[in-house]
Amino acid sequence: MDKGQLQKLVERITRELIEQETPRIKVLFVFCDSSAHEPFVDQLMVLKKHPIDYDFLLLDGETSGWLGGSYIQATGAGQVVAADEYAKAPIELPKDYDAIVIPEIDLDNAARVCHGLKGSVKSEIIFAALVLQKPVIVGGDSPGIKRADRCTLKTLDLPLPLKKRFESYKQELTNLGIRFFKQSYMHKEIISLFFQEKKDQQSGGTFIGKVLTVEWLAGNLGISKTLNIRKGTILTPLAKDFLKEKGVKVIEEGADG
Repeated sequence: MDKGQLQKLVERITRELIEQETPRIKVLFVFCDSSAHEPFVDQLMVLKKHPIDYDFLLLDGETSGWLGGSYIQATGAGQVVAADEYAKAPIELPKDYDAIVIPEIDLDNAARVCHGLKGSVKSEIIFAALVLQKPVIVGGDSPGIKRADRCTLKTLDLPLPLKKRFESYKQELTNLGIRFFKQSYMHKEIISLFFQEKKDQQSGGTFIGKVLTVEWLAGNLGISKTLNIRKGTILTPLAKDFLKEKGVKVIEEGADG
C-alpha cells in the first residue's frame, strides 16, 4: 500500500469515527396547537435521515391567554414539550436548541417581536433566540391570523390594511435576522443551515461541516487563496496536502488574531 492509498484509508476511517461521534443537531418546532404538526410529518421524516433531533412545543392554550405563572418543559429529543408549572420559562428554551422553527406566525406576535416586546410564548422564544444568535426559521406563507382565531371568526385571511401591516412586520423581522421560507421547504432550510457547504464569493468559500475533505475542496474552492472554517473543524491529511499545494490560507472563525 503506497502513501496515497494509506492516506485515503486513514481519511475514510477518520470520517467514519467523526460521524459516529458528531453531536446531533437539536431543533424546537413551535406549533399553534396539537394538530398543527400533521402537515409536516413528511418533512420530519426527512430530518430523521440526518442527525437532527426535534421537539414539539404545542400552544393549545395560547389564545385563551398566556399566564405569567405558566412554564414550559422540554421532555427530550423527539418528544412533545409539555406544560408544567415547575419547568423552564419560555425565554429559557432556546438555550437547549440549535435552531427554532415556527411554521406559522401571526400579526400579534410579529408586532411584539418588531417592537421588542414579549408577553407571549412565541415572542419570548424568538427574543431569546435572537439574543443568543441562534437561527429562527419562520413560515413565510402564514396568513397572519392564528389558527384558533380563523376558526372562531370563520375567516382565513386578514383584511387588506392589516395584511399590509403584517407584510411590513415580516420585512422588519427579516432585518432582525429571522429567516422566512415556505412551509413546505422548511426542512430543506434546516438541513442546509447545518449540513450543506456554502460558498462565499468574497473569500472564496466557507466550510461549515465537521470534517474538511479534499473532495469538498476540489468541488468548492475554485481559484481562491483563502478558506474560512469553523473553530474545531478537522482537516483530513489529503485536505492539508491539497491546501499546501495550492497555497491556500485557512482562516479559522472565532480564533484569536
